[in-house]
Amino acid sequence: MQEPSGTTSAATSRAVLFESFGGPEALTVRDVPAPQAGPGQIRVRVTAAGLNPMDWFMTSDAETAARFGLSLPCGFGTDYAGVVDQVGAGVTGFAVGDRVFGGALSRAVADHVVVDAAGTIAAGGDAHHTPDGVDDRTAATLSIAGCTAAAALAVVKPGPGDTLLVGGAGGGVGVFAVQLARIAGARVIGTGSATSADALRALGAEPVAYGEGLVDRVRALAPGGVTAAVDLFGTDTAQAARDLGVPDARITTIAAQVDGITPTNGANAAPGTLEEIAGLVAEGRLRVPVAASFPMERIRDAAELQAGRHVHGKVVVDLQ
Repeated sequence: MQEPSGTTSAATSRAVLFESFGGPEALTVRDVPAPQAGPGQIRVRVTAAGLNPMDWFMTSDAETAARFGLSLPCGFGTDYAGVVDQVGAGVTGFAVGDRVFGGALSRAVADHVVVDAAGTIAAGGDAHHTPDGVDDRTAATLSIAGCTAAAALAVVKPGPGDTLLVGGAGGGVGVFAVQLARIAGARVIGTGSATSADALRALGAEPVAYGEGLVDRVRALAPGGVTAAVDLFGTDTAQAARDLGVPDARITTIAAQVDGITPTNGANAAPGTLEEIAGLVAEGRLRVPVAASFPMERIRDAAELQAGRHVHGKVVVDLQ
């Protein structure tokens, strides 16, 4: 059997694991056997891992984990960025030393991750070349949030002349949705807390407070009406959009289902989406605010902050 090319000397590496399902308190850092790239695979020395709500949702209990094909002991985190340090037999398009980013379902917060060179996030993991001009910390935030935002916008198709209402605009997916919609030419009104107003304006959105009275506040801000909506948090924004006269065909949700409204997720993103988003970042047309970063040893703090759902931007774990 052909051995993988690259570094093979490390016998162990660190990984964040769940030895029992639960919240951030169940996360531990362990030394584990260093994974090795097999045929069709590459191994990445991870330098940064971005966190998402799905990370802690998937591992909250055994029943939920089973729906995603996860069992104990289980890793944590999906988005990663780093450098290829092993290439398995038969792999083309990647070489040792290449900077890459991508997703590896519930195993990204680790010193090393092995992914299929031609895989998907959910099946074997995937990898994309990191463009020059995009640092690893930013690249580690792109996969889940970027694909989810792009998929949501593909449902409602915002463009010039549209006024798009974005629920949860300051969150990890929201920062992408707002900017991608603005790039498409739409006016964007984004819901958030009072403390998120300046952050939303910086992204190009007009802020509006969520909660009771949202419909009236949006009407005051956009007397000409709202033409499309994406709800990135629950169902309140979707319902408000209906009350504002937006047809169901131009409303979507990512975190809940509403009868008559098409839900979506990152798996629905079109091929090439991540390359396009990374290119926009490299060109300086899209920026990713990193709200906080933590070393691996503080993974519980990082997970608690992210799980609170009040972060304006992304939370990243540094593994350099």
